[in-house]
Amino acid sequence: MLALGDALAIVLLQSRKFTPEDFALYHPGGALGRKLLLTVERLMHVGEDNPIVDITATVKDAIIAMTTQGNLGATSIVDEEGRLVGILTDGDLRRLLKNYEQPLELKVADVMTKNPKTISGGRMAAEAMHVMEAKGITVLPVIDEERHPIGLIHLHDIIRGMTGLR
Repeated sequence: MLALGDALAIVLLQSRKFTPEDFALYHPGGALGRKLLLTVERLMHVGEDNPIVDITATVKDAIIAMTTQGNLGATSIVDEEGRLVGILTDGDLRRLLKNYEQPLELKVADVMTKNPKTISGGRMAAEAMHVMEAKGITVLPVIDEERHPIGLIHLHDIIRGMTGLR
């Protein structure tokens, strides 16, 4: 009887073209609903929790921003027009300490990851997680249409958001 009920439910769902998004609208608190409705914009760190430094900054300036703003393990690097041109992460800092005698006075422009992977705020958090997993990274800059960094999203934020934990 259970199999027959499941078969009838599937036929009905298909005939009414019921999508996972429809399910999310009717059951937003469930795991599928959270996954389908959760956007990057809802989870990203903004304002004082979104570290940004100018391309002329030093590594020391970037470390201060990373430490005092958001503590996400990264800072966005912007050009004169405020557009994202790079990112500096904790991993980058560890490599600098290993390879340079005086890394704090280096310019971020010389050591940043240029043209980092990004995402827009309206994208699904699950998509951001997929990008992070595929690239082996834990943080993504969130940009607007003009490539201005409007936030940072960390892998842990997505996991907490999808599991309903805070």
